[in-house]
Amino acid sequence: MVRKYSTVDEYIASQSNDVKEKLIQLRQLIKKTAPNAEELISYQMPAYKFRGLLIFFAACKNHIGFYPTSSGITAFKKELAAYQTSKGAIQFPLDEPLPVKLIAQIVAYRVKENGQKKLVKEAAKKNASPKKL
Repeated sequence: MVRKYSTVDEYIASQSNDVKEKLIQLRQLIKKTAPNAEELISYQMPAYKFRGLLIFFAACKNHIGFYPTSSGITAFKKELAAYQTSKGAIQFPLDEPLPVKLIAQIVAYRVKENGQKKLVKEAAKKNASPKKL
């Protein structure tokens, strides 16, 4: 049976103490780096939205899964070389400290990226509206 979470607090509280500490640290880092982001549960994981989806994270058996979308991984490919990654996920091993500086850089990148996407959408919408004669 899959557990259903309604808040990030509930999600974190359900984890073991060693994992809980890392999740709290990660959450605080995200909130500090993206203070205007909305915190929610999506796909039964903590998620953050600001002008669109920013990131997800999750506790896994041997790692913390960090999901900054594919662009967040591509932009930091060199810096992420020491970690297991896939198209949209990064694995931070539980037996290692979280790379807080790198995580903050990725979150800041995603905030900036989402801001730019919103500006482009707004400009396109403005340019697509009928012109008055």
